[in-house]
Amino acid sequence: MSRIGKSPITIPDGTTVDIKDNIVTVKGKLGELTQEFSEIAIKIEDGVITLERPSESKAHKAKHGLYRSLLYNMIIGVSKAWTKELELVGVGYRASNQGQVLDLALGYSHTITMLIAPEVKVETESVKGKNPIIKLSSFDKQLLGEVVAKIRSYRRPEPYKGKGVKFLGEVLRRKAGKTA
Repeated sequence: MSRIGKSPITIPDGTTVDIKDNIVTVKGKLGELTQEFSEIAIKIEDGVITLERPSESKAHKAKHGLYRSLLYNMIIGVSKAWTKELELVGVGYRASNQGQVLDLALGYSHTITMLIAPEVKVETESVKGKNPIIKLSSFDKQLLGEVVAKIRSYRRPEPYKGKGVKFLGEVLRRKAGKTA
């Protein structure tokens, strides 16, 4: 049995979940998300969602936990929003934003300009003496993860000095340098 798939999901106040032809639509105060679900039965009773699989086949077991996680992420996203914070570690590394346009100086000869999707809210914070921080929030967890991965791919944290774009509070595995 899928432990994740068995656990019920409570629907918070102000959030509506509609199921029509295997397409689930979740509406909340922050936005609206739709996702197609197949082969798994979704039941809504008294503000609680439960997912049941029709058989014990390997494909149904795999989709049971997956669909429950996707549905949970949609519900939390439209009610609370998902947030990620990135920290730029390195001399001269800077971040600034003008609306949805993010400008990054990551040690290259040019600045990197990135247009962020309108569903993702971006905010930068630069305090003298501290590393710049990029705060991203969205109701769509998948889109937020893609944007964060794209920003992080411009300069991954390296293991010797720890320079690069990393998550706030992330602990990097450091390597020793050359010994004389």
